[in-house]
Amino acid sequence: MNCAIQVRGLKKSYGSHIILNGLDFQIEKGEIFALLGVNGAGKTTSLECIEGLRKYDSGTIIVNGKMGIQLQSSSLPAQIKPMEAVKLFAKWNREKIDEAMLNNLGIKEIEKKPYAQLSTGQKRRLHLALALINNPDIIFLDEPTAGLDVEGRISLHEQIRKLNSSGKTIVLASHDMAEVEALCDRIAILSNGNIVFCGTASELTHKVGKKYFIHIKTQREDSIFETDNIEDTLISLLSNLKQKEIHVLDIKVDCGTLEHHFMEMARRKAE
Repeated sequence: MNCAIQVRGLKKSYGSHIILNGLDFQIEKGEIFALLGVNGAGKTTSLECIEGLRKYDSGTIIVNGKMGIQLQSSSLPAQIKPMEAVKLFAKWNREKIDEAMLNNLGIKEIEKKPYAQLSTGQKRRLHLALALINNPDIIFLDEPTAGLDVEGRISLHEQIRKLNSSGKTIVLASHDMAEVEALCDRIAILSNGNIVFCGTASELTHKVGKKYFIHIKTQREDSIFETDNIEDTLISLLSNLKQKEIHVLDIKVDCGTLEHHFMEMARRKAE
């Protein structure tokens, strides 16, 4: 089967408050797949239902392969050392320790430091290593780079790409649209308990309509104009500036980002 995860009619409520209202989607083997949505859209609840960490009301979930899970919020005893945690998880899973994986994630460099003394980035790398102990086929990453500096984010992105190139399926939940755009093959957008879009970033662009952004820098100010028609808008803007005798210093035109398209989709569904 090419399908790593199949979700059909997934529902979850807390009393009268509906969190998931019949989700339908599937994740293919070997892809990096992202769940997107505003706060409270149900991303973490969806992942926890698939992971088996949370009971759901109805629907079916089929997972084809072993799972490795890095939670959004994780912690270990303050005094435990990274290699002690690795050995403990390896014993629980009855697996041999993958020395190469530990080296790639830089665990050996921090193996003797107490958990409480690790930086946010070091803790993230350690929790990823623990998620990989059982050599999973599918890896769940919930906000994996939250709180990391630029160097830590770049390093973790490299590790995610390496894992994917080795055949792992990656399921990602993130608020960072640039991260999603850089890493993911397909995305699903959650809104009000429903999947309102599932496909590639380019398919999302086509769905919401091609948007362009014209950045104009003048002696007075920097301005951004949104348009569907570059030529007409640019001619009009430049003509208007010339009439006002405002000198243009720089012009840049770019396509809308995934964040722009995501916000447009969210706005449409809210309306």
